[in-house]
Amino acid sequence: MSHSLCTVMKIPHDPVALEEHFKDDDKGPLSNQGYMPYLNRFILDKVQEEFDVLEFNKMCWTLCYKKNISTKHLLISDDDAFKVWCIFNFLSEDKYPLVMITEEIEYFLRKLMEAMGSGWSEEKFCDYKLQLHSKNNRLSAWELIKLLGLGHFTKGMTRQTISMGIGEVFQELILDVLKQGYMMKKGHKRKNWTERWFVLRPNSLSYYVCEDLVEKKGDIILDPTCCVESLPDKEGKKCMFIIKCTDKSFEISVSDKKKKQEWLQAIQTCLQLLRLGLPSPHREARLRRRELRQRQMTEEDDLAERMKHLQAANENKQRQLEGMRTKMKEAAARAAEEEHRRKQTQLDLQDRYRLDLEREKMKSSELEQYLLRVRELEDMYRRLEEALEDEKQAKQDEEAMRKLQASLLEEEAVKRAELERFHRQQQRALSQTEAEKQELVAEQRLKERELQAAMLQLEKLERERLGALEQYQEVSMKLERAANKTKTWKDKVAKHEGLVRLIQPGHKGPQRITNWGPASFTDVELELRKKSWQERKNQGAPAQ
Repeated sequence: MSHSLCTVMKIPHDPVALEEHFKDDDKGPLSNQGYMPYLNRFILDKVQEEFDVLEFNKMCWTLCYKKNISTKHLLISDDDAFKVWCIFNFLSEDKYPLVMITEEIEYFLRKLMEAMGSGWSEEKFCDYKLQLHSKNNRLSAWELIKLLGLGHFTKGMTRQTISMGIGEVFQELILDVLKQGYMMKKGHKRKNWTERWFVLRPNSLSYYVCEDLVEKKGDIILDPTCCVESLPDKEGKKCMFIIKCTDKSFEISVSDKKKKQEWLQAIQTCLQLLRLGLPSPHREARLRRRELRQRQMTEEDDLAERMKHLQAANENKQRQLEGMRTKMKEAAARAAEEEHRRKQTQLDLQDRYRLDLEREKMKSSELEQYLLRVRELEDMYRRLEEALEDEKQAKQDEEAMRKLQASLLEEEAVKRAELERFHRQQQRALSQTEAEKQELVAEQRLKERELQAAMLQLEKLERERLGALEQYQEVSMKLERAANKTKTWKDKVAKHEGLVRLIQPGHKGPQRITNWGPASFTDVELELRKKSWQERKNQGAPAQ
């Protein structure tokens, strides 16, 4: 068996490792649990992804099915039983021994009924779930094969229909066939159109001569860079589309628009899954169902844990209630005993009064006093009873008042604490307000002093301005008088110099005209007069 497994899975077989592994225990039959460590270590750990899984499944089926089941009395063939066994291995739980739970059984049966074109009977499956309850709501592979072979859900259907339904579910779940059917394909060399049977898988679109899948003609390898597009009708072909790959493009035609849309959608779904790195839809759905079951189990465990906590809390409450009942019984017993003592006291008093009455009756001479005494005693007895009742009511009222007083004291303490807190807050606010007020008063006083100083300075500046204005007016008047005097003296000096200047022969240059007439001064004299006049002007400016 180990050699066959290694051959099918394309790994080298090591007989020495087999002998070495079982050398300490090589007598008697070998159980599944005894063989599993060797299988995991020397075979499964060396497996690569390039071996044929279907051939591996067939070899494992051949090794185990004859020992566990016979298909002679069943409605399905050995090949169909093998397909059901493969489907079971795909849908079973990931722990040994393998079993299929109720949810996966329902999923498989729904798929099968849909493939056979039959309606789903919810009532029949509910009845079967009641039978599964005795088997812990799970089935082994051989029980699942017997369930289908005995026709529990396939009554009234032929062997061929059942076989076709099993084959379709097998192709979808095990062979990853997402869609299949006849289409026309255009050749790359001769450009002719040929009808082929196409099978779409998550990473390839294979085409065969016919639907028996015996003669494969080629594969269209799908990758994330591929794309599929619709084409207009041409060359007499309708409902066309093209698959563009890295190295080639494939033109395909289908019979109607509905099939064209179905194929386009299916191929685009495959390309999208490849771009996202996701498995095929049914494998993704299986993972989601398992994750959902895991979450439900976790939630159920959490619920059970919470129920345990609630039950423990309930038991604790029950114990507390029992303690309270015991205390109430003890209190009732004490009250009954107190009542018994009170009644006994009353009886003793009555007996004493009765004895006194009998003694009084025996005294005939003191009959009136005796009667008066009896009335007094009866009145005293009545008043005693009333006093006892009043005492009992007073105790009850006192207890109620004590409880009320305790509650009032608690409320008063709460209110006192709240009032104290409010008082402290008010004190803090008042102290803060007082400090702010003092700061504002000090600031106001400082500003008033500054304002007074500014007013005094303003008055001083006003007086200085008025004095400066008076001085300016005086200086202006003096300047005006000096200007008039200067002008007068200028006129006199000019007149005097014009009269006494010697008459000298003039030069041949152009005659200069001045304020004192033509040829009154020479150029040298004119320059000297300009300098003298400019100096007087400069001396008069600082004086102003």
